[in-house]
Amino acid sequence: MEGHHTATRKMRLLGALLVLIALVLVYRHLDASGLLERLMDGQWLRQQTLALGVWGPLLIVGLMALAIVLNPIPSAPIALVSGAVFGHAWGTLYVVLGAEIGALTAFAIARVLGHDLLRRLFGERVALGWLGSQNALTWMVFVSRLLPFVSFDLVSYGAGLTHLKAWRFALATLLGLIPASFLLAHFGGELAAADMGNAMVALLLIGLLVVVPLVFKLVRAHINRDREA
Repeated sequence: MEGHHTATRKMRLLGALLVLIALVLVYRHLDASGLLERLMDGQWLRQQTLALGVWGPLLIVGLMALAIVLNPIPSAPIALVSGAVFGHAWGTLYVVLGAEIGALTAFAIARVLGHDLLRRLFGERVALGWLGSQNALTWMVFVSRLLPFVSFDLVSYGAGLTHLKAWRFALATLLGLIPASFLLAHFGGELAAADMGNAMVALLLIGLLVVVPLVFKLVRAHINRDREA
């Protein structure tokens, strides 16, 4: 039984390593071919999506997933193009689907490689319970998804190193993705022929409206604890 468990863990590690190697090779190809820079060009990306016809949604989903797993690839232009090409509803759906796949992939890579490596080095002490309960970690993931200036991929990888359950991470990510994805798709549809920089400024302002009350609440709670102490 123990041998079977060890073999299963080794297979998981090997699978995660192969996925990681494949992602690195994809990134090197994109960088060497110049496609990485082209992905930042919203107009070019829109033309490529339209040219694919019925396969266009697969391009958006695939690029969104890749952008979450590989940090240098920006996800905002992809989401804006999705809204510009497919409209608010379908554009949002494709963005959410791709981002969810990418987030779960990053979470799984960190969980299999990072968490197992830490457990080998430090044993079961790597439970990381000091980061908070399951509910606290779930809320942290959910809130981070609502803020456009918080690194999506960093949160996904970081969550994989904690003791957060995979289904909680998936649910918090999905629920947090929907509002931000809709806003991106909406601005992409409304500003299809305009400067996308305006959309990013608007999203930043919306993010500030979300985070300022949250920071105020945290500071107030800290002051109250100090007074009680």
